[in-house]
Amino acid sequence: MKALLTVTGRGMGGDAVIALNIAHALEKEGVKCEFALDHHAPGLLFKKKGIPWHQISIPQAGGHAANKYTLLKASGKSLLAAREGAKLIREIKPDIIVGVIGGGAIIGVLSAKLTNKPSFGIVATPTDSKVLSKLTDIIALPESPLFGLKKSKKDQSKAKNKFYSSYLPINHDIVKGSSEKIAQSMPQSFRKDLPTILFSSGSTLFEKMAKAAEKIAKSDLEANILVVGEPLKDEFRDYLKSTIQLGYVDNLPDLYRLADLVVLSGDGLMIHEALACELPIIALLRVKYGRYHNMEGIFPGAVLECDLDELKGQIKFVLENKDEIKEKSKSYAGLILDSPQKMASIIKEKIQQK
Repeated sequence: MKALLTVTGRGMGGDAVIALNIAHALEKEGVKCEFALDHHAPGLLFKKKGIPWHQISIPQAGGHAANKYTLLKASGKSLLAAREGAKLIREIKPDIIVGVIGGGAIIGVLSAKLTNKPSFGIVATPTDSKVLSKLTDIIALPESPLFGLKKSKKDQSKAKNKFYSSYLPINHDIVKGSSEKIAQSMPQSFRKDLPTILFSSGSTLFEKMAKAAEKIAKSDLEANILVVGEPLKDEFRDYLKSTIQLGYVDNLPDLYRLADLVVLSGDGLMIHEALACELPIIALLRVKYGRYHNMEGIFPGAVLECDLDELKGQIKFVLENKDEIKEKSKSYAGLILDSPQKMASIIKEKIQQK
């Protein structure tokens, strides 16, 4: 059995990690996996792991930040991109195509339709959720408006396509870090006697998260301020002079073990990873293009949300109530750790049904 995973983005952020984690779980089930990225994707994560990929066109509309113009522009390119994807499918002959989020999901499923191959859509945005729920079976991730929705038995019997909900699939290695190991590589400014706060908006550091790190670093709150991610613009580095800037890292398991608290954007894989590590989380609101995903509602008691002007007070609250919040995180950890196997089983079952 073989699956082709079509992946949106640059092959270096959360979407790529999600695809790799699904593939890892599928391969444990005996399903060989290959990947397709956009022609312009640098694929840094795949390069680091020595994993090859195919190149096809995967137009993007901007995910949750998509508007009518970007959607129209992306849709105009979709037919040509799907034909290119279909050509690849005919060449490598996968048993199923798994489209992973946004353009990767849509192009993967459309390409599968052109070749009469079974497909699955992993959806997270309003657009991919709406489009793919009409075309194929889907797994809705927490950022999707379809996450957690229940169909009545009557609706289920009428529905042509199945849909499931799942937490994001994480690599179990994320919980195996060593705080002692990473502490040894910290600069002299790092103090072991202070709490450590990790700031990140993913592989890319957005301006609001950089401003947040600077604000707390310059406040009277004594803590080690670690910042992960490559700044979206070089000028954002000016916000980080009072912090410990780590850039694009591949030692997150160790950093999670070192941290007492994480401040993250309200989306993406890192929230799930931090919960699996049973860490208290503050989701800084609307970091990425004004997007809001209600992570506090999805993970009540374990994820606390606030805006920039409330951040210092929220950090103090979390540090004072850390043990209680960690207990809430613990209640989600097992469910999140089970998610890769759950997704792989659903996808494999469809392969076997074809």
